[in-house]
Formats: sequence, structure tokens, C-alpha cells
Amino acid sequence: MGKSASSKSPGQLEPPCFFLRALFLLLFCQHVSSQCKILRCNSEYVAATLNLRGSNRNVAYCSALRSYSHCTRKTARTCRGDLAYHSAVHGIEDLMIQNNCSKEGPVSPPRPRPPAPNHQGFESLDICNYEKSFLYKHGQPPSYQHCAAFGDPHIRTFHDDFHTCRVEGSWPLLDNDYLFVQATSSPVAKGSNATVTSKLTIIFKNMKECIDQKVYQAEIDNLPAAFEDGSVNGGERPGGSSLAIREHSPGQHVEIRAEYIGTTIAIRQAGRQLSFSIRAAEEVARSFTEEQDLQLCVGGCPLSQRISRRECCQGQMAAETARALCKEMLPVEDVYFQSCVFDVVTSGDANFTMAAHGALEDARVFLPNAEKLHIFQAGAGCWHTSSSLLLLLTSSLWAIQLHF
Repeated sequence: MGKSASSKSPGQLEPPCFFLRALFLLLFCQHVSSQCKILRCNSEYVAATLNLRGSNRNVAYCSALRSYSHCTRKTARTCRGDLAYHSAVHGIEDLMIQNNCSKEGPVSPPRPRPPAPNHQGFESLDICNYEKSFLYKHGQPPSYQHCAAFGDPHIRTFHDDFHTCRVEGSWPLLDNDYLFVQATSSPVAKGSNATVTSKLTIIFKNMKECIDQKVYQAEIDNLPAAFEDGSVNGGERPGGSSLAIREHSPGQHVEIRAEYIGTTIAIRQAGRQLSFSIRAAEEVARSFTEEQDLQLCVGGCPLSQRISRRECCQGQMAAETARALCKEMLPVEDVYFQSCVFDVVTSGDANFTMAAHGALEDARVFLPNAEKLHIFQAGAGCWHTSSSLLLLLTSSLWAIQLHF
């Protein structure tokens, strides 16, 4: 009878795929002894060989194998009798022979390992701190996007488009895999065409061991510093502290930090209206399906709901008076200034200057690119009809009449 597979000598190995299968098993095994540190050796080897390119690839690969071998020797005492450990040792010997690597020579520098801040270890940190997790995985910090809704309401989208909307009722600002944000608008006053956000509902969806699902609701004159269930964080799960509420000014300004998804939200009340601002990780902001296509932060107001800010020329307050009030808070005549004038003219309420100013201050903090703070839209605001301009227009009309 021929020799069976079990009769191979201890030093005889399967083809290279044997080592790959063994390595896969080592990386994902859940039952390795807590004393044996072979998984750390495996992790450092994989990291050292992940992106080897160029003419010196073989030299670097041999250095990584020597480092791998050195790591296994250091943990030999605690790994005695461990199958995963012995498979790794034989696999290293096989790969060094295949690649003509000498046992003596330079080794790879040790890979820096971020320290675990608590007894839960790096795995918990990795899952519930989005920014550190992203940096660990990609070697660079994540990109962020900003959206805001304030005033009549005016929407600044994630793509820096800016719309003034006539929306009334409930509309989704965000609807993705992690967040649902709904704004409810109602008329500023009975019979008025101007609307404001009177209610905000924010749902932080359940996520693994980080947070329980949490719901936050704010209404005019009710800006709570807690979630609906009375809690101020993400619950009892290991990463519960990665979601937290902070009250900046009682009844006027609340901030919610969701570190597990790299997101910060600001809710404000100015006068009789609520405003919403968000800084979200780009990956989070884009995590939605085709069915979740109606999101004011993503696509802005639907075309049928957009209005021109020139319509403010007829309102309850003179445009010149409104411009003077807004100029005190907003010296740059950008879309925030134009929105302020629009809101003050149509509502007659000077408190709208605070709404536009608060939105601008949030943008100053949340925008990843300070150069995009101010948006200018030519011809989008009210006409500036100063007395000198009126005199000029009148003179021109008389000149035209005399000519004909």
C-alpha cells in the first residue's frame, strides 16, 4: 500500500496554499490561549508585507520573515503545545526556503501599535471611535461634510448648494444607515407664507456594541439636554459613551457628539424657530440606498419647493431696515446675510438675525475647508434700493423720456 497523508515526515509541508490557509485560521481563531502571543506576530507580519512593491520587494519580504521568526522565538515558551504557533513556525521555514532568504540579516522595524485606553482593548476602541478606527485602517483621517437648516428654512447641503424652501409639514434632512433626521415646518404666523422649523426629530440607529437606538426630539421652547428616554449617552453597551449630549446654553443651544460615526450635531433656538447643523464623516453621509433618495441635506429642496430670496422685497419690514439689522451680525454679504434679510423682511422678527448668525458660527466650526465658509449667489437677495440709487434711476427715466 502507498503511504497515506498521515505518514509524511514532520518537516514535509503542503504546497504554499497550506500556509495561507493556516495563516487565515490563525488570524481569526477565537480560542488561542491568552498567554500565547502568536496572533500579535501574525498581525505584524501581515502589516509588514501588505504593500510591498518595487525592486527591493524581495529584500523587504525576507526582512519581514526574519522579524516574524524572531517574534515566534520570543513567545515560544508560552506557546508550547499550541497548534497555531507550531503551524506558523513551519510555515515561516517553508517561505524562507522558497524565497531564498537567509536566517541572518536585517529585520523589519516594529510597527507602532496604538495603546488601548481601557480594559476593553483596541477592538472596542476601533469600533466605537470612528476617527481613530478610520486612521488605523486607512493611514489618514476621514473626510467630513457639513449641512445646515435654519430660518425660513434655508438649506446648505453637503455639496455646498444653498436653497430657500417653502416646505411645510415634515421633511427628512437625513435618512441613511446610521441616522434619521426629520424637520417639521410651520408658518411663522397665521396666514403667513413664511415657514420655520418648529420641531426636530433625530434617531441614532442601533449599532453593534456601541449604542442602543436613541431618539432626540426638540420643539420650540423645549430644547432638552437628554434623549427621549431621559439618558444623556448611548446606553449600557461598551461604547455607550461614544454618544453624548452637551448643553451649551439652556434652552438655546445643544450639541450631540456621536464619536462612533464621526458626527457632531448642533441644535439651536433663536426666537420662534429651530435650526440644525451637522458635521458628518463623508462615509456616513453617503451610506444610503436608492430608496432613501429624499434627503434635503443631500439633494436640497425639491425644485417645486424652492423660492427666490428676491421675494422678500414685499414684507412686514422695509428691506433697508432689515439689511441694517443683519449687517450688524453678518458683515459679509453672502447667502447667510441674504437669508437673514429675507427672513427679517418676511416675518418682521429681528430674532432671525440670530438664526443666520448661529448657522454661520456652526459652519465656521464644522466645515472641513474654511475657504468654503461664505457662499455668494449673485442676484439672489433683495434689491438694495438706497436713496442715491433711486435718484439715479429716476434721472435715467427722465433722460429716456426726453430723448424720445
